[in-house]
Amino acid sequence: MLLCIATFGYSQEGKEIEIIPGPVITFEEPTHDFGDINQGDKVEHTFAFENSGNEPLLITDVRVTCGCTATEWPRNPIAPGGKSTITVQFNSAGKKGMQKKVVTIVSNAVSPLNQITITTNVVLKDKDTE
Repeated sequence: MLLCIATFGYSQEGKEIEIIPGPVITFEEPTHDFGDINQGDKVEHTFAFENSGNEPLLITDVRVTCGCTATEWPRNPIAPGGKSTITVQFNSAGKKGMQKKVVTIVSNAVSPLNQITITTNVVLKDKDTE
């Protein structure tokens, strides 16, 4: 009987979910693929996210790995349950082939570094069609 009680108690412990207090960034989609674009094209994508945590979220920096990539992001705190966006622009001038650009979001979230990614294939313009 003691073994049965111990087993039941153990199985109930495994079902508890620990809630970590603090802000949490939850992206609707953490990646975006532009597909094929022509060299010289400028493209942008807006990443929607929610603060699914229980404290205000403050983004302190958004880092890019290349001067060909720029961002727009919210400077004000996002309340729990609040939604906002980060826009990423990519300039393909001088680029060719597959491109993958990672954007790092620095914040006060439970996971302070979050990443979103854009990918594209930059193709050279056909000189006959210009």
